[in-house]
Amino acid sequence: MKAAVIGLGVEGKKAVNSLLKHGWEVYATDLNINVDLEGLDLPLLSMNMMDSEQTVSIVGENITLDLGFTNPYAIEQCDAIAISPSMYGGTFATRLLENGNLLSDVLEKHKDIFTIGITGTNGKTTTVHMIKSILENSGKKVLVGGNGGGGFSGYYDLILEASEGEYDILLVEVCDMTLDFCKHVFDFDMIGLTNIGNDHMNVHKTIANYKNSLVRFFDNKLIFTAFNQDFNTDFKESAYKTILYFEYQDELQLFGKFNLLNAGLAYAITRELKVPKEIIKSSLAEFRAVEGRLDVYKINDASVYVGKTDNSDALASILSEKDFYAIFIGTPRHNEEHRLDILDVAVKYNPEVIVLFPGLDDTLDIAIYRLNSLGYMGNIITVNTLDEIIELVAEYSHEDAILIGGNGQDTIIDIQERIKMISEKLSN
Repeated sequence: MKAAVIGLGVEGKKAVNSLLKHGWEVYATDLNINVDLEGLDLPLLSMNMMDSEQTVSIVGENITLDLGFTNPYAIEQCDAIAISPSMYGGTFATRLLENGNLLSDVLEKHKDIFTIGITGTNGKTTTVHMIKSILENSGKKVLVGGNGGGGFSGYYDLILEASEGEYDILLVEVCDMTLDFCKHVFDFDMIGLTNIGNDHMNVHKTIANYKNSLVRFFDNKLIFTAFNQDFNTDFKESAYKTILYFEYQDELQLFGKFNLLNAGLAYAITRELKVPKEIIKSSLAEFRAVEGRLDVYKINDASVYVGKTDNSDALASILSEKDFYAIFIGTPRHNEEHRLDILDVAVKYNPEVIVLFPGLDDTLDIAIYRLNSLGYMGNIITVNTLDEIIELVAEYSHEDAILIGGNGQDTIIDIQERIKMISEKLSN
């Protein structure tokens, strides 16, 4: 079988890797000759390259990769096509839909599996893993994945895995920017909404637009929304049934009211699936933070909170519950200045120190300018390496609490692993 992958963003690269892993031949293309190929499992040892000033072709075993142009003939020879979710709704994607050539229409076994979708701005990954733990403890075979930005292997990997294995439940993390795409690709039996927050406004433009995307996504579905969620009336009109969930009341090891709501969503969904309360409660009592998500470590006198908080609502939900002496913030990409509003939130809570480090990009100068323009009067420190971050954590470790967050999931995971190692060593 041969597949074409159009667009080599996060989802496109994950699609290439998954197709190759599952034994497909791949033709991949991106009109941007300078696209970042990091993360692609290219067969470097058997690869030939042909390049000009405007185009590059890479030919290897089972893969041909064209940058700067697309070969229509190569696409025509493919059995299925995987497009970037951002292309959904465009002319090219619509034509593929009409022809039935999308990979999700060629391979359809995943649509026969009971499917739960979890979407929202914050808390998706944690909620998905909570539900996974509960369902597996109840004896279900669960296939989990989805949104590549959540640390999974992408939507197409789910389709390919489902086509080859036997599963009771498909559990999908759905990015808020891919709602229309996922509505076509998956047949959701249940959908849970964690929250609606201020992120990806470069795409949504307004909260109202985001809400309207959710209304379309929820059409004629069974949905779960928080008891205090804005727009619940709109969602109820769209869905065929709405179930409200509340903060979880039993034992949970995670910090924050936001995690009580995540657990409340996991509880509501699994109770609707008739999982016994005892299994749900024991699963949640044993649940630990997902890698890269907020967890707490003790270093000397300080509680060190570490986890991705890459939008203003995520950061505000933490700062509203705890005072921090120092806040370490990973900076966003150059084209994501809207995410710098996390600095506005940090300044509002006025820590003694704000430490900036490159999260997704080195945009430290832009972040410093933002802090100065906000009139922040505390100490601003910039660092560039993990060792520098650890040195500052040690310096502040006799204060009450430190928060390390912001942008850059991979960077924050590296920090988290080092902090955890130090904490465990000091506790022994």
